[in-house]
Amino acid sequence: MPDFLKNLLDQVKNMWSKWTMVQRIILIGIAAAAVIAVAALVSVSSSPGTVPVIDVPIVNEDERARVVTRINAEGVKVSVSPSGLVSVPDEETARRMRSLLIREDLVPKGTDPWALFDRERWTITDWERNINLRRAITQMVTEHIKSLNEIDDANVVIVQPEKSLFPSEQDPVTASVIIMPKFGSDIIENRKKIEGIQKLLKYAVPGLKDDNITITDQSGLVLNDFEGMKDFDRLARIEKELKIVRDTEAKYRADVLRALQKQFSADRVRDLNVKIDMDMSKKSVESSNYKPIMLKERSPGLAYDDSERVPSLTVSESTSTTAWKGTGFNPEGPPGVEGQTAPAFKDMSNLFGEVSQTTRVHNEVFNEEKIQEERSPTVDRISVSVNIDGTWIWKKNEKGTILYRSDGTVEREYVPVPAADLAQAQYLVEGAIGFNAARGDTIRVQNIQIDRSAQFADEDKMMMRQRQVKITIIASLIGIALLMIGFVIFQIVARAREQARRRREEELARQHQLMREQALLDADKEGAEVSLSVEDQARLELQEKAMNLAREHPADVSQLIRTWLMEE
Repeated sequence: MPDFLKNLLDQVKNMWSKWTMVQRIILIGIAAAAVIAVAALVSVSSSPGTVPVIDVPIVNEDERARVVTRINAEGVKVSVSPSGLVSVPDEETARRMRSLLIREDLVPKGTDPWALFDRERWTITDWERNINLRRAITQMVTEHIKSLNEIDDANVVIVQPEKSLFPSEQDPVTASVIIMPKFGSDIIENRKKIEGIQKLLKYAVPGLKDDNITITDQSGLVLNDFEGMKDFDRLARIEKELKIVRDTEAKYRADVLRALQKQFSADRVRDLNVKIDMDMSKKSVESSNYKPIMLKERSPGLAYDDSERVPSLTVSESTSTTAWKGTGFNPEGPPGVEGQTAPAFKDMSNLFGEVSQTTRVHNEVFNEEKIQEERSPTVDRISVSVNIDGTWIWKKNEKGTILYRSDGTVEREYVPVPAADLAQAQYLVEGAIGFNAARGDTIRVQNIQIDRSAQFADEDKMMMRQRQVKITIIASLIGIALLMIGFVIFQIVARAREQARRRREEELARQHQLMREQALLDADKEGAEVSLSVEDQARLELQEKAMNLAREHPADVSQLIRTWLMEE
């Protein structure tokens, strides 16, 4: 260990041993407080800060709420201080939000435009101060434009000429901006975004006017030539107006079709044309409405109306009367001077007569109500034409059988729509479109037969197919029935032949049996020994067993014989 550190440690130990317990506790407390203070300072300095969007507080709560809502809509975390200062997390986000607020006219009224571009510069001379100010404005505007999501890069040139003694000789402030949009951006076609950049320049540069701002893309195309875009705006406006007319016509058409198809079915109401003439110009209409003057209100509780009204009230009334009698002499002044007497009175000169004239002035007051409203757009005229098809019925005879022509098609008859139904349909259409005869609306509901040749051809083909299927089924059933009858007859004939054969065999067997029995009887009578064959002996034994079985079990034998007979 170095001698310096060793001596220092020895001194600390000596001092520590000489101190009292109170002094030691005070030293430990001071050291702990110092450590806590350093830790707090480090934590505060390491915490993330915020950057104000506008460097002045927004006092108006409504304006501050609109600004905060719009920033939140961009997914940016925003904080508001107790004084009304709106802040975001970093400087890049703040620049982007400033551009957004300027573009959408959300900067609070009365806010100093320079508060959006506040940057401190320390200079020595006025010339350096002006140069630095111009560079700061140019750099800040460039950073704001680059912060827009639609722009990849931007180049800004601002020219602020020296002030002239005479305003007429003062050169204007000009600004030129070249923007490079990102791939897929619509900023070149979006007029609102270009106007936002133009407003940004006007806020940043004092004395800059719209006519002295040029915004171009990298190919030199001027983007803020709004005067040259008047024709395009007019075409866009015409397109929007036509879209409004088409949407309105489609709505009326859907309403009328829905009403008529419920009444006449969708197949009969097909042709519906709606034409609407609309005035898209903005009009200011001022009208006056005259109402009677109420002298007495209606008394409450009465069953009748006892109020008193008059059309008008007399405000003032004056009457003047003029009477004249004389010879009718009208002096015309000195000789040689043309008089001022009217020609009508000149003709009455030097005549005797009498004139009497009465004038009455009567002033009335009315209860006048003036109504002023703006209308845009307005419907000038609606024209609707509807075709309702009649019905087709199939002709039938008295028995209800469908009649067919010689070519196999169905005979049909067309039934037109009754005039009463057409009138009801017209009333229905008038109610659906809000018919106004004073406006010149026209509605035509007619019954015109629709060509249904293709439909009838399909129906005839289906009917012919059904008839063919029906005939085929009937023929098949008849064939099956004949086959079954033939099979039954064949079975009956075969069974009859079998029964006849069995009867012949039984008859032969019976005769043979009788002959054997007779031979045995004759042999018994003669006492001679007759030798029987093996087959005859087996037959006799079987016959004897059958006879014994019939004696012992007569019910089983009878059931067996009954079964044999049923099978036969």
